[in-house]
Amino acid sequence: MFKRRAPLTALNKLARAFWPRGGWRRAASYVMHRLRRLPDSSEKIARGIAAGVFVSFTPLFGFHFLMAAGIAWLLRGNILASLIATFFGNPITFPIIAAVSMELGSFMLDGPEVMKSGTKLTQGFVDGFGELRRVIVATFTGDPVNLRGLSVFFNQLFLPYLLGGLLPGAVTAFIMYLICKPIIHAYQARRRERFLRKIEERLERTARNIDRYTPPSD
Repeated sequence: MFKRRAPLTALNKLARAFWPRGGWRRAASYVMHRLRRLPDSSEKIARGIAAGVFVSFTPLFGFHFLMAAGIAWLLRGNILASLIATFFGNPITFPIIAAVSMELGSFMLDGPEVMKSGTKLTQGFVDGFGELRRVIVATFTGDPVNLRGLSVFFNQLFLPYLLGGLLPGAVTAFIMYLICKPIIHAYQARRRERFLRKIEERLERTARNIDRYTPPSD
C-alpha cells in the first residue's frame, strides 16, 4: 500500500546517497531545523551535536549511533541530537574526513604512505571487515584462522584512521559546539517570545469579549 509504484533502481539509490532528492542544502536545513526544535536546553543539544560530529571521524562504521549515544550520555548531552549529528559524516564529507585522518594517523605512527585513492580505501575497509567476520565465524565453527589479512587491515588502515581522526574530530566537534549553542539558544528564545505573544493576544481577545458581554436581563 505504501510502496513506490516504480521501485528505485540500484543506480538511483546510489545517486540518492550522494545527492538527496531535495539537494544537500535542503537536507542540511531540515537537519538543523530538527535539532533546533528538540525539547531540551541549548547546552545539552550542543553537547549532543558535538558527540555525533566527533564519532563521524572514527572508522567504527556501523557503530556510530551507539557510540554517539554513549558519548552524549557521558557528556550529559541530548542523545537524539547526537544521533542526528552523526549525519555530519556523509558521502560528501567522508572522503575529506578519511583523507585527513589517514594522513595524520600515518604521520603519528611514522608509517608508510597511506592509500590516497578513495576507491582503494573503501575497498580496504570492506575487505577488512569481511576478514573480521570470517575470523569471528571461524572461532565458532572451528575452521582454521588466518590473522594475516586482519593484521594488515588493522595496522595499515584501521589504526591510522582511528588515531588520525581523534584530533580533527575533537576540534571539529568543539567548533560545532561553539557555533550551534548560540544559534539554538537564539532560536529557542525567539520561539518562546512568539509563544508568549500568542498567549497574550488570546488573553487580550478574551478580555475584550468579556467586556463586551452583556448579561441577559431578567
